[in-house]
Order: sequence, then C-alpha cells, then structure tokens
Amino acid sequence: MNVYLTLVLATLATTARVFALIGASIVTGWLLGYLAIKSRVFENLYTSLIGVFESVPVFSFFPVVLVLFVSGIGGYLGVELAADFLVFTAVVWNIWIGIYQAFKTVPREMLEVAENLRFGFLKKMRYLYIPYSIPRIAANLLPSFADAYFYITVSEVFSVGSSTYQVFGIGSAIAQLAASGAPLSLYLLALAILSIAVSLSVYAIREFADYAAAKYAVDTSVPIRRRRFIPPRAAGAFGGSLARIARNIATTYRQMARQRRPPPERERNYDKLLRPIGIVVGVVLLSLILYGAIEVIKSTPWRTWESLFARTPSVIPAILADYARVFIIALLSTALAVTLGYYLVTHPSIERVMVPVIQTFAAYPAPVYFPIIFAATYAALYGALGYYANEVYVIALGFISTFYYVFYSFWMGLKAVPHEVWELMENLDMPYTKKMAKILLPGTLPYLISGLSSTINSAWGGLAIGEYWPDIIRGETLQVKTGLMKLITYSTAQGDVALAAWASLLFAVIVVLFSIFFTRRMMDLAMKKYIMEEAVFAA
Repeated sequence: MNVYLTLVLATLATTARVFALIGASIVTGWLLGYLAIKSRVFENLYTSLIGVFESVPVFSFFPVVLVLFVSGIGGYLGVELAADFLVFTAVVWNIWIGIYQAFKTVPREMLEVAENLRFGFLKKMRYLYIPYSIPRIAANLLPSFADAYFYITVSEVFSVGSSTYQVFGIGSAIAQLAASGAPLSLYLLALAILSIAVSLSVYAIREFADYAAAKYAVDTSVPIRRRRFIPPRAAGAFGGSLARIARNIATTYRQMARQRRPPPERERNYDKLLRPIGIVVGVVLLSLILYGAIEVIKSTPWRTWESLFARTPSVIPAILADYARVFIIALLSTALAVTLGYYLVTHPSIERVMVPVIQTFAAYPAPVYFPIIFAATYAALYGALGYYANEVYVIALGFISTFYYVFYSFWMGLKAVPHEVWELMENLDMPYTKKMAKILLPGTLPYLISGLSSTINSAWGGLAIGEYWPDIIRGETLQVKTGLMKLITYSTAQGDVALAAWASLLFAVIVVLFSIFFTRRMMDLAMKKYIMEEAVFAA
C-alpha cells in the first residue's frame, strides 16, 4: 500500500478510535447516571469508585490490561481491546461524573413537568436528562480528547519482554517509521497529517461546545439562530386557516397520545424497578472486585509474594522521586497559568487567537513530536548537563503533556470573576501582585485546585513515557536512574509483570490516600471559604 495513503488511513483509524471511545463513555454514563440517581446503594458505590479510579493514573491499569486482554483473549482482538481499554480509562471518569452531576441537578420544576406528562424512562432520557447533560459533556470533550489522543498513540504499540504488540493507527505507523530509519521528511509528513486531524477535531469540538451552550443550557445569553419555514406574509395571509389546522391536529394527537399512555402506576413501577436493579448491579460489581482480588492472591505463589515484599523498599524511593518531578511540573504549570491566563483575560483580542492555538497544541499528542525536539537538542544539552539532561527532558515531556489542565481551569476561573470585582480592582489601582495575592488567587482557588488535581493525575503519563524510552532516536535511550514510572515500564518491557503490578498497586493506594486526605480537603476548604460570587451579594 502507498505510504501516504497508509498514513492518512492510520490517522483516520486513530481518530475514529478516540471518538468511538468518547461516545462509549457518554452512552454508558447516561445509563449508569440514571441508575445512580434512582438507587442510593448503587449511587454510593458508583461515586466512590469514580473518585478512586479518577485519582489513579492510566498506566497503573497496564498490568491489568496485559493479564485480561493480551494474555486472556490474545490475538489482534486482545491487543485492540487492551489499547482501547487504556484510553477508555483515561476519558471515562470525568465524563461519567459530569453526567451524574447533571442528572443530579436537574431542576425540580422540569422533573415535575416530566411526571405530569407521564414520561417513561425513554422519554425522560430523550427529552429531559440527555439534553440537560449535553452542556456538561461538551465542557469535558476537549480535555477528554487530549487525554485520549495522548494515550492512544502510546498504547497502539507496546512491548512485553521479547514480544511486541501493535494495532493499526498513527501511533504504530510513526513508531514503524522511526524504527525503520525512514527519512525525516516522511516523519514530518506523518506529523503534518496528524496535526490536520487534531486541528479539525478541536475545531469541531469547539463548535459543538458553543452550540450545546446555546441550545441546551438552562440559563445562557448565547443566541440561537432560528429559521422561518413560513414567510411572514404567507403566515399573515393564511394564519387563520393554519392555526385552525394546527389546533385540530394537536387535539387529535393529544387524544391519541392519551390512549397510548400507560397508567401512571405502571410508569412509577418502572422507576421502582430500578432501585433493586441498582442494588443488584452494585453488589455484583463489588463482588467481582473482591473475587478478582482473592483469585489474584490465591493464584500467586508464596515465593512471588516474598520476592515482592523484599523489593518493596526499592519502590518507595522511586515513588518519592516521581512525586518530586510531579511537584516541579505542577509548579511550572501553575506559574504559566497565573501569568499567561491573566494576560489573556485582560487582553481579549490576543485571547481570541491564543486560546484556540493553546487548545490545539494541548490536544496534539506530545509523544509523536518529542523525538524531534530530542534530536535537535540532545547533543548540546547532554554536553552541558550530563545525566541531568535526562531529568530536564522528562520534566519537559511531563509539562507539555499536562500544563493545559491547570491553565484552562484558572483561565475559566478568571472568566467567571464578576465584573464588579474587576471594576473594584481598577478603581483601587491595584498592581498585578496585589490583585493575585489578595483577590484573584483566593477567589479562583476552587478552579486552581481542580486544575492542579488533573495536572498531577495526568503528569504520570508523561513520566511513564519519558523515564524509560528506549531507542527514542537512532539507538539513543532516554531514561532516569530511579522513578516509579520507569520501574513499571521497564519491568513490563522485561516481562516482569508481577513487579509492575505490585508497584502499580502500591502507587494506587498512595494516590487514593493523597486524594482523600489532601485534594478533597483542599477542595472543601476552597468551596466553603473562597467563593468569588459571594462578593457580589456581599456588596
């Protein structure tokens, strides 16, 4: 097949995977969200699992993927499901929680109208819950798309021991070009084709977000353009006749609909059935998790456990080293957010150009172009810094892979600052540092904490790629001396899946504890104490 056609088809295949997995996340989110608001038992389990798994980085699922799909199913189908599952776990949690929050906050008046019209499950979903959730979904599409593209290009080709697995897509195509020593022009062509696909996708997502905000938001100032199917003069001339016809049709339709409607008791019984169904589903999910954990413990030989316990002391320093790198990445991302975000909000003409550019850049998967940056700079950087050049590259990869989340959250927080507060700061002639310290940083703290949480959770993906990247260009290997992500990826590449799974488990426990005792408490503090909108009511 022609190489140019192959690159185009590979890009289309990757993009199709991304949108298919986002679509699967949305459809399952609708069903599970409705079940959650109807069953308290399932709701508690559902929200708890989302909170736990949302805090766990995607690469922690890699050993599970190897066991369930690559080894369990095998063949091309197993590899395809493995790649898709990794991307699904990257995009699904924020979409699910967004849909659940939308379903949970449907206005009571709308629910009463749906009950008075005797809507069943399908009509409630079609006319109430799904439309009400669309603005939340649209707000999460761009971050989900960026996450999906980042992980799909990495997961399309991976190695376990001496075996290499790959599926058709732009990620595996670029990896093959790099491995075969293809000319740089061909590599750049692949990046150009990918950039076109990313740019068109980001444009489509932005247009859909604007459309969703205009049409489906309950309270919005965005106008909706409507078409007149009947010219005004024709409507005036035939208004009486058309009105009579419309009234007759409406009356006939209401009579037919009333005959087709099931009794109210049957409608209520449908909702009552969902409560035991939710309980059963919740118990089954919890049982499967416990059963899987018990089976893993029973099937693992005691000698393996002894070996894992003996190697645990070497895992802890690796975790600490990676948290130090994540801290640096979060610090750099926050510094960029509070400076660039403020500059763009206060310069609307530049903001209109720069925000779409930043969104497109953030959605472009860093692993496909980072080797070019490495090739252009590694000779000079290694000559100047020696080993520490590896640390610079790893932190840079983590930064460009995740800075967008805290930047976007802070930028949205500044956009939500009431204009009365901006006027007050202007009247007091406050300098930039005082605005930030006294008003803007405290007032946007909920947005900052939310963005920082996403930045920290997503930074592990960049570290997982950069800490051990064999043959990044022409036989060169990028790697650090110690790091948890290096331990997981290196152990997987060497076929030591048990150590990779053990390290992932320890890391997941630490991440969950960090989320419970730090992130949630900080968010609760921010929501209770630092609500910018209250300044308007206080005034």
